[in-house]
Amino acid sequence: MKTVIRLFLLFLCCSGFGFSQGNPTELYVDVDGNDAWSGALPGPNAARTDGPLVTLTAARDKIRKQEIKEVVMSVRGGDYFLTEPLVLTSQDAASKILIRPWNEEKVRLIAGREVKGFTSVRDSDILKRLDPEARKNVLQADLKAQGITDFGEIKNRGFGRPTYPAALEVFFQDRPMTLARWPNEGWIKIDKVPAGQEGGKFTYKEDRPDRWTQTEDIWMHGFWTQDWADSYEHIKSIDTATKTIETVPPHGVYGYTPDHRFYFLNVLEELDNPGEWYLDRKTGILYFWPPAPISSHRVFVSTIDSAFSIENCSDVTIQGFTIECTRGTAVSLKNCQDVRIADCTIRDIGNAGVRISGGRRNGVSGCDIYETGDGGIGLSGGDTAHLIPAGNYAENNHVHHYSRWCMTYRPAVGVGGVGQRVSHNLIHDGPHNAIQLGGNDHIIEYNEIHDVCTESDDVGAFYSGRSWADRGTIIRYNFFHHIHSAAEQYRHGSRVVYLDDAASGFTIHGNVFYKAGSLCAVNIGGGRDNIVTNNIFIDCKHGVLMDARGVKWAKQYISSGGGWHMYEKIKAVNYDQPPYSTRYPKLATILAEEPAEPRGNMVSHNLAVRTNLLNTPDGYRNLVEMEGNFSTDQDPGFINETGMDFRLKKDSVALKEMSSFTSIPFDKIGLQRK
Repeated sequence: MKTVIRLFLLFLCCSGFGFSQGNPTELYVDVDGNDAWSGALPGPNAARTDGPLVTLTAARDKIRKQEIKEVVMSVRGGDYFLTEPLVLTSQDAASKILIRPWNEEKVRLIAGREVKGFTSVRDSDILKRLDPEARKNVLQADLKAQGITDFGEIKNRGFGRPTYPAALEVFFQDRPMTLARWPNEGWIKIDKVPAGQEGGKFTYKEDRPDRWTQTEDIWMHGFWTQDWADSYEHIKSIDTATKTIETVPPHGVYGYTPDHRFYFLNVLEELDNPGEWYLDRKTGILYFWPPAPISSHRVFVSTIDSAFSIENCSDVTIQGFTIECTRGTAVSLKNCQDVRIADCTIRDIGNAGVRISGGRRNGVSGCDIYETGDGGIGLSGGDTAHLIPAGNYAENNHVHHYSRWCMTYRPAVGVGGVGQRVSHNLIHDGPHNAIQLGGNDHIIEYNEIHDVCTESDDVGAFYSGRSWADRGTIIRYNFFHHIHSAAEQYRHGSRVVYLDDAASGFTIHGNVFYKAGSLCAVNIGGGRDNIVTNNIFIDCKHGVLMDARGVKWAKQYISSGGGWHMYEKIKAVNYDQPPYSTRYPKLATILAEEPAEPRGNMVSHNLAVRTNLLNTPDGYRNLVEMEGNFSTDQDPGFINETGMDFRLKKDSVALKEMSSFTSIPFDKIGLQRK
């Protein structure tokens, strides 16, 4: 009877997937299966001489060999330790594939290994290097003895550098542990940089490094000069007498600057706090201070880069899994069509959760993505030359606690190309921007974003910049709240929608900004033709800040031949010819109209509550079209301001004052899961 019920449920899920025949082939995967078997569903009394497979790769191989057109890979509940990713290529393009847990059972796809055999540390030389309290709490396990020999590499990751897979990491209680560091929280500051030093050396004030006996594999992570650019640097030497550090090239991003922040990591002597670990790469011994009894949870280490790699495929759905412990990006899609990652939990990842590059109508939907090293979701695709949209999407995802390794320009959702959609997502707890965007004609709608930009400065929750050609994006019906810069880094402040360095042609409509942006809610950074309309600003310093940087401090960068390559970018897309000249008529004539001036911007029919609506330099305010706005220091008639319900009552004074203001569908913003 159970088998009949499961088959019926399988039929229902397959029908939802859209199989044309209504009777797809079933391949069954089980942790107790065998890749030499057929993959058939076993009967209740079937002999164990045939039955399910044990790996997804074996199921894929059967699909290829048998040339199956429509197939369901049903995976029984359990923990599957991956030794390689499931790779789908053009060889699989003729098959429509649904991969999901059987009967909604819990399936974990673990791109790593479980570590066992932890014992107390008895090596006297190691014990001498540990703090007294740590000596009785730190445990050790021999990874090499358990067949784990590839530890990966710590590399110079960070701003302006390639995205490398993380080295081996340790996970306990289903969350990442901390590579031994000092200080345990926060940062210390660079003291001095030698005169004439172009990079490579600086001094510090603290005495802590005096106790470190081996320094050949110590690293540092820091915001070395700018609070919007972090990187990891390898120490070449530490002179504790002069308190001088020399690094291995390439040196810190933008060199080293006094009073800027950093910390040390990968230091055995600093394994002094629960949750910290250190790996001796020569011996393969893992040292770990568990934050709970070691017997209460399993210890995993990451061993492979990804779980799924899909290229040149169509009609594939991966649904309902927990995917974890990859060193690189968990799921990668390239040049696919109608491939969907749905209802998955993607966590404890070395790089990003999902990257979609190229193709059409691919998406990430209903996923929980957190504890990633380098961001959440990446979307790109479409034909830039002809402005043909890709239609890739990220919808109904919960992305949080992302970018724990690289803290800048590794967004929760990164967008490029033409015509992507980011909708109904909940994004929070990120060190830098939530959405980073380039390209044309994207839709950013119905998202809730809060508590981002927490470790950086001169930053925006939404960010785009340095192009007159990247136009047509609409940012509408989003709720941005409680967004501020890192506590000590208010030199420039945070924005919410940051149209940086002459970004142009954006429409910002129907959004709610509450206590958002230590500098402003919307920053038009010298750009043109940006429309800010029908928004609500509550308890923000400035609703809109428009500057004229293109004719002031940034003139050298924005001019022809300047470092931002503004002229080269518009010429590369033939800005004065179709489709650009017809899609964006104001772009076609830009070079005849003082392009460095912030012209064509509009701020209209906005409600500002306890907020200065517009701040712009003297002499340029006349370039902003202002119409139908309303400002007040009183409650304008919100349904429940204390409960952050910013719908306006029918008798709201704001609606009476702004007849053209249209209601914002506030109740539809954020996650919309059943």
